[in-house]
Amino acid sequence: MTCLIKNVTVVDPKNKIHGTMDVLVKDGKIADVKKGLQTDGDVVEGKGRVLVPGLVDMHVHLREPGCEGAETIDSGCRAAAKGGFTGVACMPNTTPPIDSAGTVRYILEKAKSSACRVFPVGTISKERAGKELAPFGELIENGVYGFTDDGSGVMDSGLMRRALEYSKMFNKALMPHEEDELLSAHGAMHEGGVSTRLGIPGIPRAAEECMMERDIRLVKCFGGRLHITHVSTKGGVEIIRQAKAEGLPVTGESAPHYWTLFDKDVNFNTNFKMYPPLRTPEDGEAIIEGLKDGTLDAIVTDHAPHAEANKDVEYNVAAFGIIGLETSLGLVLTTLYHKKILDLEAIIERMSYGPCRILGVENQGIAKGADAHLTLIDLEKEWIVKKEEIVSKSKNSPFIGWSLKGQVVGTMVNGIWTYQINDD
Repeated sequence: MTCLIKNVTVVDPKNKIHGTMDVLVKDGKIADVKKGLQTDGDVVEGKGRVLVPGLVDMHVHLREPGCEGAETIDSGCRAAAKGGFTGVACMPNTTPPIDSAGTVRYILEKAKSSACRVFPVGTISKERAGKELAPFGELIENGVYGFTDDGSGVMDSGLMRRALEYSKMFNKALMPHEEDELLSAHGAMHEGGVSTRLGIPGIPRAAEECMMERDIRLVKCFGGRLHITHVSTKGGVEIIRQAKAEGLPVTGESAPHYWTLFDKDVNFNTNFKMYPPLRTPEDGEAIIEGLKDGTLDAIVTDHAPHAEANKDVEYNVAAFGIIGLETSLGLVLTTLYHKKILDLEAIIERMSYGPCRILGVENQGIAKGADAHLTLIDLEKEWIVKKEEIVSKSKNSPFIGWSLKGQVVGTMVNGIWTYQINDD
């Protein structure tokens, strides 16, 4: 397939490009990037639009195998493509979990025909039970990009030490779910005045921050690569900032819901229930500051689809998590770009290059000879999040009804458009 994207504003900080030009794609590669290109193949008019290196979400739950009623690899990847993502890292809390070569091979085989690339993440411990290390070498040989027991904290400090040592040996990131389960104590939302008023058991910031402190201390003592997932607190941002100041190999991520929604918004609506829980505006401001100064390396979705039956129950027993693939970029552009908090270069770093660097995925950006993984955006397009238009099998989004500014109009993976919308 040959495709020429004409008159498009290319923004790529790695290759130091920010200007209007043409991009020629041929046989899955970027054949050329300059003005005045011609082709006998397909032509896409890019005037008034922005072309950026393909977005990558390094924290996604595809639910397959085991919970295909909520999401499948196919449906999750189609949702990702609609959101502008050319690649996603899938978390291992599936049934069975991603703790064996067979499960990794199953996922990669299913992903071959999907709308975006899939990067499996293996478990830290067998069956995510926190008792025995998963077979790191075997999992890496079969294609995993990192390790986490996401959804469960690794309570055994000795096990975590060994996992970090293996992460150093194999140069793969450890991406633990930072939760002291004794402190979280079956809570359902942020511990504070709102939880007291609503009568919902609270989860203190310390449940997250104490485990972060422990794991960073272990890195300092024993080495290893540590990536802190779904940071939700002001203290958590500062912990990562200090670790980086000491030169430790520590990175961090957060998600749009942690700076756009807060505990005061909960009001028993289970689409506002997630882990870590929604915190306070002060925490949200700290996360934005962490994104601005580079303390946080990646913006993720923590896309966590759930069937309606698991959300349409009383708040305390509802499942944790929300979907986010289709709204992530729109939220980032609306709340950060259009408010002049982050420029496009910083957004691309947090949503493309940063995740790839942490996962060890090659990303040459928009350069001659690079694989054609591209995201085409209309920065000024205003749209409303509508339940009936959600591609994900699950609809558990707190953003339904929101008006956003900035929309994906095309996603290209290996030179093929996996998502496009027509002009009005």
